[in-house]
Amino acid sequence: MINDKLINPGSIVVVGGSDDLMKPGGKILKNIIDGGYTGELFVVNPGHDFIQGRRSYRDINDIPGVDLAILGIPAKYCYQVVDVLVRKKNTKAFIIISAGFSEAGEEGRKMEEDIAGLIDEAGGCLIGPNCIGVITRSYQGVFTTPVPRLSERGCDFVSGSGATALFIIESALPKGLRFSSVFSVGNSAQTGVEEVLEYWDLTYDPARSSPIKLIYVETIPDPDKLLRHASSLIQKGCRIAAIKAGTTEAGSRAASSHTGAIASSDSAVEALFRKAGIVRCSGREELTTVASVFMHKPLRGRNIAIVTHAGGPAVMLTDALSSGGMNIPKLDIEHQNRILAMMNPGASAVNPIDMIATATIDQLGMIIDYADRQLEMIDGMSVIFGNNGLTDMTEIYDLLHRKINECSKPLYPILPSVSSSSKELEDFIGKGHVNFPDEVVLGRALTRISNTPFPAEEKIFLENIDVRKIREIVDNSVSGYLEPELIQQLLKAARIPVVKEAIARSRKDLVILAEEFGYPLVLKVVGPVHKSDVGGVTLNIKSQRHLEAEFSRMTKITGVTGVMIQKMLSGTELFIGAKYEPRFGHIILCGLGGIFVEVLGDVSSGLAPLTFNEAGSMIKSLRAYKIIKGTRGKPGINELKFAEIIVRLSSLLRFATEIKEMDLNPLIGSPEGITVVDARVRIEK
Repeated sequence: MINDKLINPGSIVVVGGSDDLMKPGGKILKNIIDGGYTGELFVVNPGHDFIQGRRSYRDINDIPGVDLAILGIPAKYCYQVVDVLVRKKNTKAFIIISAGFSEAGEEGRKMEEDIAGLIDEAGGCLIGPNCIGVITRSYQGVFTTPVPRLSERGCDFVSGSGATALFIIESALPKGLRFSSVFSVGNSAQTGVEEVLEYWDLTYDPARSSPIKLIYVETIPDPDKLLRHASSLIQKGCRIAAIKAGTTEAGSRAASSHTGAIASSDSAVEALFRKAGIVRCSGREELTTVASVFMHKPLRGRNIAIVTHAGGPAVMLTDALSSGGMNIPKLDIEHQNRILAMMNPGASAVNPIDMIATATIDQLGMIIDYADRQLEMIDGMSVIFGNNGLTDMTEIYDLLHRKINECSKPLYPILPSVSSSSKELEDFIGKGHVNFPDEVVLGRALTRISNTPFPAEEKIFLENIDVRKIREIVDNSVSGYLEPELIQQLLKAARIPVVKEAIARSRKDLVILAEEFGYPLVLKVVGPVHKSDVGGVTLNIKSQRHLEAEFSRMTKITGVTGVMIQKMLSGTELFIGAKYEPRFGHIILCGLGGIFVEVLGDVSSGLAPLTFNEAGSMIKSLRAYKIIKGTRGKPGINELKFAEIIVRLSSLLRFATEIKEMDLNPLIGSPEGITVVDARVRIEK
């Protein structure tokens, strides 16, 4: 557990400190000194009495008691040093920057475990090994440069990779993004990303703590802990953005169901982040841009006004926002005329509001004020203004400085002239602002944030769900795919509507069932997992002759044990699936059904159990949502029923963890309701 000795140590020893600034021990010592650390600072180096003007001890046994030890020595010496510090010097916090531990092989892994065990026994905290260090407002305990300027309201940042942490900082600084703390956890022998989140959560003070948290992570050993503390922080008023790298999974190619083929560890991460309310980013630029958006006033809606003196960037920003579900609403004629009256001839006020290159600073100020005070449908503004040689950029940046503070709506400055106006931009950033040099990256960041739901409550929907029946079916089943009759019973126990069906094993039974069901009908083989692949599905059968001919054909297919008969339904084909992911639990997927599941790859994921709000958010995030709503005269589906089935399925799975894969594909949806017409369930015990 992170302790105060790590965050605010009264004394620090750098073991392996050096005069050589090309060595980690030398650079970390210099950064601590240059950062103005006010506590006692000791150095241990067996070859010198003074290092960088500080007294150096030749033996670790000779130093006084110390709160924090930073080790920059070869891995093979670390255990001995830690042992002395723990047992003789009452040291309670350690940062081991040294490499050569678990990342190097089994011997290194054993050393790492032994060191972590020592520190655990003493009730201490360990960061690393194999990391770049830690930065708090007390000290700059890293061996890298640049060291970011710290601010109480800057970002708290934790990274599982030291090099990546440095590159993210490099991406952040030119934008003006500031930091409050930086944790590089390296191998996470004791303290990983989840533990840092836990510390931020347990110590969060709205008046003093940073409201912005950034995460770079490559593995998530404890998803429950990450979910719990990230959700808690967001509910307290924080905003969190994260990159999860390493999400491809070749093994998914061999899965036996649609869900298994689509779902992967990436689906699990996506579902986890959505449930927690974490904005997921794909790269460094996107992460630091999302964080920069977080530095502004919250955006309360999806409607953006774009103010520009250059048409091209405004078009690119419009495209980026629109493709992510944001709106750039066209202004009505009355508003257009009022804005045009403020501008030079040739300008446009449709939205984007194009002031053209000859626009003045006064005109820009008037338009910003009008968008803020008069355009009630607008939730936020973006101003694109570069150096075209016709305007004093100092005055422009001063104006934007005032308006960002004055406006009730967030104002995002896109200032691309990072070379020609570098001095003016530096002054603007120095006043506490951030810049968005690329309009497309900003657009994508805004859509990422807008499409991330608020953390969901941990509640299982149980209305009319027969848990006892669900358990009875699962307990009495063997590993493998369930028979159709059992699947029907399972879904009915969760009150998920299923099409009326029956299995015919003779021609006589088939004809009797057809008369009972009424035409048109569907025939499906029983036995093969992938029915369509073997020609085992026939739709829209309207006569007994056609029915008997298909029955005769299907019964000759290898592996067929019977033929299922169903009433033919019409409507929009939908898909719901589930896959059990170790450590994460069941991942629920939804999208359009039939062949579109794998062809389009348009699915949304959630982590069971799901609430109605989560299910609704999953549906709305689909690219095919317009089809679900109804488009071009075609009716949509009952969206509430779709969400309810997703929720009921997630509840069923919470009581049946033995179900490892499940496909409901297709479901047939209409404005009246939704019915499952085909399903596969695989149990593993």
